[in-house]
Amino acid sequence: MNGDHIIALGFFDGVHLGHAGLLARTAEEGKAKGLVPAALSFDEHPLTRVSGRRVPLLTVPADRTALIRELFGIEESIVLRFNDEMMRMPWERFLDSLIEEYHAAHIVCGYDYSCGYRGLGTAERLARRCAELGIGCDVIDPVTVDGVRVSSSLIRELITEGRTEEALRYYGHPHMMTGIVRTGKKLGRTIDAPTINLRFDRDLIVPKHGVYASVVTLPDGRRLPGVTNVGVRPTVEDTTTVNAETYILDYSGDLYGRTVRLELFRFLRPEMRFSGIEELKRRIHADADTVRDYFSINGQYLSGRGTETEGGRR
Repeated sequence: MNGDHIIALGFFDGVHLGHAGLLARTAEEGKAKGLVPAALSFDEHPLTRVSGRRVPLLTVPADRTALIRELFGIEESIVLRFNDEMMRMPWERFLDSLIEEYHAAHIVCGYDYSCGYRGLGTAERLARRCAELGIGCDVIDPVTVDGVRVSSSLIRELITEGRTEEALRYYGHPHMMTGIVRTGKKLGRTIDAPTINLRFDRDLIVPKHGVYASVVTLPDGRRLPGVTNVGVRPTVEDTTTVNAETYILDYSGDLYGRTVRLELFRFLRPEMRFSGIEELKRRIHADADTVRDYFSINGQYLSGRGTETEGGRR
């Protein structure tokens, strides 16, 4: 075979510790064998189309690609469209496409990976077929933390319950989203707490409504603490649209139309309806004091340290 790529196979939703060994092996084997490391995933969760039931994503494809690059140094990401044709493709043809179209000389997958029509392309069958074709194949064992198997479904459950600090243990990095700052009502300026607004992608999971200690990475790379409200802002707006509204501590500037990254660390309290603007103002500033205390103890999160995976560090 004349392939020059080693390709990690998986959906990689969240790019968590369960993916770390697989992606690290891909990067290491690529370096050792002179192959270009790449990661292949899909634009939507395959179960969404297969089952007809929407599976919310921990990360959109662009964030997945960024994390794979930042954590593991894998620059090449292949994001395929998971459509009806892909869903019905025999697993043998899928493997052939990896070799012919993406020049795979070696693949790496997890123990529970499956591909092709009805998921018949199991890790065991892939390994056997690769051996017949002279293609390298590594199958990675499950990853556990304190006896609990790490999975995207586990992390989704934790995020929807607001257990973001617990999720961090299985992620290896904070729950995050990247988005363009939208124009809001600009009410925050009038209460000495100017905020930025991010909208959730329609496919992205929405964390439990409430207030979080957060970190915002600005376009210039600075990481600043914030108070983030995930919800519908019941005190100031009658709407069903869920936003992530963040008061960035110790920052003044115009971020409208700019792209920022938001990371959620600790759930502080549920979203509340206050009697008026003055009560809201007092609570926001009290939340800001709580956030300052949190990051005075967990300062490594502001520097970008302390969010690591096996095989990679942010």
